[in-house]
Amino acid sequence: MLILASASPRRRELLALAGLEFDVRPAKADEPPYDGGDPAAYVRSLARLKALACPGAGAGDVIIGADTVVALEGRVLGKPKDAEDAKAMLRELSGKVHSVFTGVCILSPSGEKLFSEETRVEFYPLTEEEIDAYAATGEPLDKAGAYGIQGRGCVLVRGIEGDWCNVVGLPVARVVRELRS
Repeated sequence: MLILASASPRRRELLALAGLEFDVRPAKADEPPYDGGDPAAYVRSLARLKALACPGAGAGDVIIGADTVVALEGRVLGKPKDAEDAKAMLRELSGKVHSVFTGVCILSPSGEKLFSEETRVEFYPLTEEEIDAYAATGEPLDKAGAYGIQGRGCVLVRGIEGDWCNVVGLPVARVVRELRS
């Protein structure tokens, strides 16, 4: 059985769009804080932690754990604490290029596959009115970097280089290929 060890509705949607049948069993794991190292290594370690913490997995199951962060100028922007924190993150991202990293861990009877993907995202310069209006929607509060490219946050993005699905929260094309190999 294929199991997604994540509560993310976006990851569920992406796996379903790929035509996969799976169960959802969110992992409960204490995430260590970012220590200033490599963001790609950090999200891989979080993905592995979540896959290993998947509840109710059996010996023949295949488990997918994932985590996504936004990195800007050597810092990681996780989910904002509140609307003010979201606004501060959006001000930082305004007019700049940042990276979105998603780490994925696939545990199966044949072993472990651990990888990460990076997508570069450029924001338009944002006015205070745009930042306030977007923060007021509530959308930024549960998203790394305080925006959702698949929602109203799409109007903030000037362009991307890489996998759009990775920015949403799961590089699903690569996941499918890794599952098949």
